[in-house]
Amino acid sequence: MPEVSEFLTEEELAAMICAKRSSKQIQWLESHHWKYELNAAGKPVVGRIYARLRLAGVKPNGVNATAEPWSLDLSKVS
Repeated sequence: MPEVSEFLTEEELAAMICAKRSSKQIQWLESHHWKYELNAAGKPVVGRIYARLRLAGVKPNGVNATAEPWSLDLSKVS
């Protein structure tokens, strides 16, 4: 299984917003009240869990935005 980054990739962010330029992405994120950070290159960075919650219509907070690692536990299956 490929490892998934904690952040949306540049391609994922561009596809979600329909804009490749950082300035347009920032404008969209701000107008839609999304939280983001700027990386050292001045590009917006959005957390993957935050994005999943927002896209699902859930307002992220400290409780529901915590990522718990999940793994399939077959130890109790007979």
